[in-house]
Amino acid sequence: MEIYVFDDTFEGFLTLIFDWYNRKPGSITVSSAKHYHPQAFSQTYFIVTDPEKAMRVATGLRKRLSKEAWRAVYCTFLSERLEAYEHLFGFAVYVFSDVSQAESNYGNEHVLFVHQMARKVEREKHHLEAFVRFQQTQDGMYYAPIEPKYNVLPLIAGHFRGRYADQSWVIYDHVRKYGLYYDLQRLQLITLDFQRSHNFDTPARISEDHHEEMYQLLWKDYFKSANIPARRNLKLHVRNLPRRFWKYLTEKQVLD
Repeated sequence: MEIYVFDDTFEGFLTLIFDWYNRKPGSITVSSAKHYHPQAFSQTYFIVTDPEKAMRVATGLRKRLSKEAWRAVYCTFLSERLEAYEHLFGFAVYVFSDVSQAESNYGNEHVLFVHQMARKVEREKHHLEAFVRFQQTQDGMYYAPIEPKYNVLPLIAGHFRGRYADQSWVIYDHVRKYGLYYDLQRLQLITLDFQRSHNFDTPARISEDHHEEMYQLLWKDYFKSANIPARRNLKLHVRNLPRRFWKYLTEKQVLD
């Protein structure tokens, strides 16, 4: 079976679909460059991303899908799961077969997967919009480190631009090594070169404004005083605020 490899971009994935229809090789395995591993008895076809081809595929899918289903396609892609790419390819082929009401046929394994995975990514988006915490640096910049399960930065950009339009900020994904930078006028994608600590795994702590340090102390103190042991429900708390977000929450950084 031939392996189709794209460059990890959404345009690259859409180009893959176009090339498959153009070449008609039959059954294939879909892989991103990040997930690709050569196989001894399989040929590999490397996709050359073509914006025009990608646009033609996108236009075709959008004509056949509702806005909600098209967003589900994009959200599923942002999950960055290898199995998601396989299911998205199958979903696209199914939709292009012009089956009536294809997007709502949950008896199809690809339709069901896209629906379920998109919900997971959307849930992660809502978590980030609720749990991102900014810290003010000495140069007046607001900085928020995140480590999301899925690549949700493209989904949360509009929310934070609207909510914090009057200040410069950076939200940086330490898992994927890129971030969003807003300079009061435009929003752009950036990468940062962190000074590494001695273990080469943890970015050096960003120097904070002294007012920010005082704010954090006050907020921690308030959180401790408001946290009544007799009313503590840890299971409910963890369900509403997953532990993986605690690392960057000011109120969860216990004072020595």
